[in-house]
Amino acid sequence: MHRADAHTETGAVPRDVTGTEDTLELRLTEELLALLGSAPAAAAAGADASALVGDPGTWSPVTTTAGVFQLVAVEPGRDLTVISRWMNDPAVAAFWELAGPEAVTAAHLRQQLAGDGRSVPCLGVLGGTPMSYWEIYRADLDPLARHYPARPHDMGIHLLIGGVGNRGRGVGTVLLRAVADLVLDHRPLCGRVVAEPDLRNTPSVSAFLRAGFRFCAEVDLPDKRAALMVRDRAHREHL
Repeated sequence: MHRADAHTETGAVPRDVTGTEDTLELRLTEELLALLGSAPAAAAAGADASALVGDPGTWSPVTTTAGVFQLVAVEPGRDLTVISRWMNDPAVAAFWELAGPEAVTAAHLRQQLAGDGRSVPCLGVLGGTPMSYWEIYRADLDPLARHYPARPHDMGIHLLIGGVGNRGRGVGTVLLRAVADLVLDHRPLCGRVVAEPDLRNTPSVSAFLRAGFRFCAEVDLPDKRAALMVRDRAHREHL
């Protein structure tokens, strides 16, 4: 899965969107206008950065078939070395493109942590052991929204599994389902959780499908051809 900051603000709506309910619905909401600096009054109306995603690090642990899982807020002083090591794993570097010295990962985390709250970086801790890196973000306020039929309050997920021992045995699927459920539980206005893994990353696409996401389209982003994956709140009880 690819890093969150690699998108630019140009591009086309995906060619192969499926489902008649998907129409181009990106609107200049009060939140978006406030973030763009076009509507100062909108900030007072609730476009507070801390409310965009919330604080996933405070969400309660969940029990999964893989063990007890929790999102923990990233602290660079504590977490940089392990995240940088994961970024230098060839299987991860091929899609995140953050291989190199720790300074490369540090700059990425700094951008996330110093941003306006549209994207929040977290460690995924399974059974007490950090084993994954997550970015929970507002997809409707991300440049990605220019490339798919965004709806207000769409939330997005980026993920990497750090250790090879947790790959290829269904752990990613279990955790994707758990985190999507956490997002829907804690963001009541969110009707959909979306993701855009690289289309070449077949294991990732398969994990999203098994976790209850549906494939909607192939999307041409500036740096990759992505699979647009969507998990709908309305279908949650049937998964």
